[in-house]
Amino acid sequence: MTFLPLLGAAVILCVPKGKDETIKWIAALASFLPVLLSVRLWFTYDRALAGVNVASQFQFVEHYSWIPSINVEYFVGADGISMPMLLLTALLSFLAVIGSWGIDKKIRGYMALFLLLETGMMGTFIALDFFLFYVFWEVMLLPMYFLIGVWGGPRKEYAAIKFFLYTLAGSILMLIVLLALYFNTTNPETGAHTFNLLHYMSQNTHNGWLKAFDVRILLFLGLFIGFAIKVPLFPFHTWLPDAHVEAPTAISVILAGVLLKMGTYGLMRISFPIFPDVTVYFALPMAILGVINIIYGALCAMAQSDLKKLVAYSSVSHMGFCLLGMAALTPLGMVGASMQMFSHGMITAMLFFLVGVVYDRAHHRQIDGFGGLGVVVPVYTAFIGFAFFASLGLPGLSGFIAEQMVFLGSFQVFRTLVIIGAVGIIYVAAFHLWALQRVFLGPLNPKYATLEEINAREIFCLAPLTLLVMAVGVWPMPVLDLMNASMVRLVDLVKAVI
Repeated sequence: MTFLPLLGAAVILCVPKGKDETIKWIAALASFLPVLLSVRLWFTYDRALAGVNVASQFQFVEHYSWIPSINVEYFVGADGISMPMLLLTALLSFLAVIGSWGIDKKIRGYMALFLLLETGMMGTFIALDFFLFYVFWEVMLLPMYFLIGVWGGPRKEYAAIKFFLYTLAGSILMLIVLLALYFNTTNPETGAHTFNLLHYMSQNTHNGWLKAFDVRILLFLGLFIGFAIKVPLFPFHTWLPDAHVEAPTAISVILAGVLLKMGTYGLMRISFPIFPDVTVYFALPMAILGVINIIYGALCAMAQSDLKKLVAYSSVSHMGFCLLGMAALTPLGMVGASMQMFSHGMITAMLFFLVGVVYDRAHHRQIDGFGGLGVVVPVYTAFIGFAFFASLGLPGLSGFIAEQMVFLGSFQVFRTLVIIGAVGIIYVAAFHLWALQRVFLGPLNPKYATLEEINAREIFCLAPLTLLVMAVGVWPMPVLDLMNASMVRLVDLVKAVI
């Protein structure tokens, strides 16, 4: 499942020139097979097993020695933290390939890089060896840089370089922490240094230097900044609007739908269980940062005149809910954060697809440049109306479940912050409704009287996400059951230090 896209990329590189349609179909097949496998994982996954820090409770495990001289292992597996992200990655990657059907420039390079990116994303979500995690993390960086820098908009070079430098800065901090952990922990069975993340989570494997609290604070902050850049959290978010605006539509979908979740996933998978004492110490500052993200992202979204930039800043706001739920360190808050990651991945993917649809036809995204589109493109208007209401948390849709769980799980710990964060929902609703009114309601701009309606391929990309957002909103238990045991174990692991 992880390397099928990479295999597809290799096949694409062997296809003769001029066979663009063949390349597209190979990419579609290479990204569709992981969807089928992820569905199989969904049905065979044992929801009673927690994983997190217990090797025997991980599922679909593959564990081999990779570089014995420095004890690097190919150690992968899935638990309730990674399973929702695997499903989301497989689905969005396939839909993004279909959404890229209109790409007509250097299609071989585009599809090969995209499939390489998918392998990097899949690997990051299943790696249980820190060295392997870092390799997969870095594998994502170069394809994304080129996908933005070559196939992006007018300021693509600036956006790609900014994305690269920000992410690289975070990667260097992560590398420093990786080295510190490697040289100050040992495998309890062999006594040798190790990259095994599960060994790191056992505090008994840490030497005296690593147990010093000031050292642990520095290492935690190094990891936190690395992951915060990816989320992105204020004030590390400035690369995101530029990258989104300049990236092709399908890359924006992956960027918002999957890559942003890498940051919060890294906090759950690595930072919290390895440094539980520091996690508790910084719980309140993290909650404050989460609320700042909610309010700041929403206010920035309200100020945008570019529809794509509005959606980008709404992502900043919505990812704040994740951090608020995680910082509460309650099972409900943690499950709510994970649900928000899953739900936001689907909803924001819809929004970026839809912004791409209107941009392909009108060749601009200026909110004030439209008006009255609802009478010209009613099907498109119905889809974007649905996505806007899902994004603002309408009951019956997945966003509502996620946000309510975050608030319920956090209220018992950070009452004032939750009340302030709840105010952010008003701003979120305001900029969505404001955009909906100016673009789709009111008098029709005659310039767009013959605007083409959404086509069958675009509906094919949106329909699965629409159905999932509704299904999870009405009956969330299949997703909640998937993550519940792992989130309870993670909270217990962190709170054991109190």
